[in-house]
Amino acid sequence: MKVLIINPGSTSTKLAIYEDGKPIWMSGAHHPAKELASFHHSSEQYVYRMDFIRKRLSESNIVFDFDAVIGRGGLLKPLEGGVYLVNENMKKDLRNAPMDHACNLGGLLADAIAQECGCKAFIADPVVVDEMDCVSRYTGIPEIKRISVFHALNSKACSRKYAASIAKKYEDLNLIVAHIGGGISVSAHKRGRVVDVNNALNGEGPFSTERAGTIPAGQLVDLCFSGKYSKQQIMKLIHGRGGMTAYFGNNDMITISSIAENGEKEYVNVLNAMIYTIAKQIGAMFVTLEGNVDAIILTGGIAHSKYCMALLEKRIDFLGNIVIMPGENEIESLAYNAFGVLKGEIQTKEYI
Repeated sequence: MKVLIINPGSTSTKLAIYEDGKPIWMSGAHHPAKELASFHHSSEQYVYRMDFIRKRLSESNIVFDFDAVIGRGGLLKPLEGGVYLVNENMKKDLRNAPMDHACNLGGLLADAIAQECGCKAFIADPVVVDEMDCVSRYTGIPEIKRISVFHALNSKACSRKYAASIAKKYEDLNLIVAHIGGGISVSAHKRGRVVDVNNALNGEGPFSTERAGTIPAGQLVDLCFSGKYSKQQIMKLIHGRGGMTAYFGNNDMITISSIAENGEKEYVNVLNAMIYTIAKQIGAMFVTLEGNVDAIILTGGIAHSKYCMALLEKRIDFLGNIVIMPGENEIESLAYNAFGVLKGEIQTKEYI
């Protein structure tokens, strides 16, 4: 069985081919800013990205004989976690997605290649997976409801892998998963459902390399009406130029953690503060699960940093078993889901 994986990011397209569950070909590149600057919206990049994919496949003499093609899920309407067959309803919603991001191209690109191969196209666990309990949606202001936007793909894949490693099913465990990268999401997984999670895109939770996380509401209102910022500039402060970027003008955690390790006081303080906010969010999810937690999984790119993980573990090790599974793992997670379908271990869902 052979599967093509397509993962379009905001500035890159990553590709892989897995055969019988193992990677046999990897490719991809960051797209030059000058080339992307000509597009006003990610949806306009479809032909550009497709040409890139075809060129990379052609250069490697790849034959279009895939058993399935799976793409990164887009910013669709809220849905349950799982693997979804790309259908006409999904393609329509991807083309008209309310939020603009290159991930909206994943299902469209996968479907086009799949049609040429005569196979099926899928997406899995997009960022809009919403399985939150009713009680977790309330905010205290009726016009504002908490929404679920998080690193569902990696969080659920890591959960399933951990469950398999201890010979149990994901649906039989209670887990806290902290995906720690450019954005940070901390999710409570109760018997296979994410019953609560912070909005990791632009709403709440820990601050990260470029996102501000939860901000004192009154002070944010004052900032909005200070006359110093437009709405667009405020949104950039929240997502894009917040967090470490706001403090240091840098979102490179390798550099930031290295400087902190060498004792630079402000870097030590800010990094400790970020870790502190992650630990607080993990504590909140511990309460969500009423203390019945089988494991706390730490994943994402920053989980590669032994320095950062040591700081975090020191704050949460009393809560239970900590498992570190570093990396974004998007390609691997998509492959895991595709082969789960092909082997009959995962049932596909219909997007309505």
